[in-house]
Amino acid sequence: MSHTADLVLTGGPVHTVDPARSRATSVAVRDGLIAAVGHDEVRELIGPRTEVVDLAGRLLLPGFQDAHVHPQGAGLELGLCHLADTVDPGEYLRRIRTYADQNPDVEWITGGGWSLEAFPGGAPSAAALDAIVPDRPVFLPNRDHHGAWVNSRALERAGIDSRTPDPADGRIERDTDGNPTGMLQEGAVHLVGRLVPDPTPQEQLTALLRAQAVLHSYGVTAWQDAIVGTYANMTDPAPTYRAAIDQDLLTARVVGALWWDRARGAEQIPELIAKREELSGTLFRATTVKVMQDGIAENHTAAMLDPYLTGCGCASDNSGISFVEPGDLKKYVTELDAAGFQVHFHALGDRAVREALDAVESARTANGWRDTRHHLAHLQVVHPSDVPRFRALGASANLQMLWAAHEPQMDELTLPFLGAERGARQYPFGDLLRAGATLAAGSDWPVSSPDPFQAIHVAVNRIAPEAPKGTPEFLPEQRLDLGTAIAAYTAGSAHVNHLDGLTGSITVGRAADLVVLDRDPFAGPPEEIAATRVLQTFVAGRRVHAARDA
Repeated sequence: MSHTADLVLTGGPVHTVDPARSRATSVAVRDGLIAAVGHDEVRELIGPRTEVVDLAGRLLLPGFQDAHVHPQGAGLELGLCHLADTVDPGEYLRRIRTYADQNPDVEWITGGGWSLEAFPGGAPSAAALDAIVPDRPVFLPNRDHHGAWVNSRALERAGIDSRTPDPADGRIERDTDGNPTGMLQEGAVHLVGRLVPDPTPQEQLTALLRAQAVLHSYGVTAWQDAIVGTYANMTDPAPTYRAAIDQDLLTARVVGALWWDRARGAEQIPELIAKREELSGTLFRATTVKVMQDGIAENHTAAMLDPYLTGCGCASDNSGISFVEPGDLKKYVTELDAAGFQVHFHALGDRAVREALDAVESARTANGWRDTRHHLAHLQVVHPSDVPRFRALGASANLQMLWAAHEPQMDELTLPFLGAERGARQYPFGDLLRAGATLAAGSDWPVSSPDPFQAIHVAVNRIAPEAPKGTPEFLPEQRLDLGTAIAAYTAGSAHVNHLDGLTGSITVGRAADLVVLDRDPFAGPPEEIAATRVLQTFVAGRRVHAARDA
């Protein structure tokens, strides 16, 4: 070895996430790249100006990569009326009233993050908001952003009443007389959301940087922004990324998924190509197109092969919504694939999953195999016959691991309406792994926690970290081992992001995107995985996060 290193992390263990899952005890970094991986011999690279990090038995990992996240939206919510860390309806109302009182000059009361399980049927009322904020419109998206809670003033501003038809891609919840109750689902959210004033460019930049700091604190060094464009009440983050880059403030590697406007068709593809050329640079590349093919199971808009059940266990007349007609989807994906785009599908229901896979198959048939690395996110219900198609088509499974557990939204709003057979097909991580699928992972923050170890805990245990004692495991045969779950959140997501030649493992020549933990979770019991904390995060050898006790 020659030439001293800029940074040496030693005293291992080092989990490299290389193909052999080998371990080391020391890593050297020079000029932002990993210069050596090994043991005591790496210490020979320590010179008078080398920074030395003593791991002291704590694990070193490659940086996590979140393959499905909404940072700017999450950062904005943290600065508005934030409801995401409770399920108490009374606490929601207290926070909303407090926010309104503290912000008397704000035209709209907005923010969000409330949970469906807090209200009967997942549907809160306008009347509850009217009692505390009668004079200003209130618009509060729920935790998963597939619905919004609004007050009567917001409904009036939007002109929504008993005569307003449901949009084709959504639903206005109504009382028995047909009057809106204050809950909007899917495409109906936009009826009010389009009226909410956009945050200023500075507010958006502040939000993105706030979110970036949170993600770095959890060891996330790269991500795929799952909506780059304007959708419902979400502001296009593209200008904000550009501003962050221009001011040298972006410290992560980001792939942007350009939003597919489902109200339009193939005529938007040239515009997407132009945006890709305009936006792509070193740290940010807009090389993906996001297609939302269905909704969510809790409000019965996830597209299912068979109808949802009613409260009495009978078949209903509703099997969810395919937002893009399947024949059109095949055509669009084939054209996008031919143009070199990756397609990032939102697909929860088994029909949406099949439609997405059919579209990928059409693209493969028409264009041959191209290195586009299409991926399907969420995958709540997958029909068994579609599981082996992921490997056969080279479609990656983008897992939101945290959702695969018993909790109120699952037990009260989902399982009763899916039935036993279909309910047993949820989040089939183990089946996908055994079938040879490439696994990636993402949080969908602000829908759920951005902490990878919360999600990894569920993938390994199939129990939520905060679950009451005695909570049963959720389909335990679908567990992943710890090494596989970490690989999905590192190497797997790096593959999806086309960053696998640069990141995803601790290998000589790769970028020094590294995470120092407070422990070695492999050495502890599985039920303590969620307690793992990140002490330090590095991107290209530059420290971007340090905990106070690091």
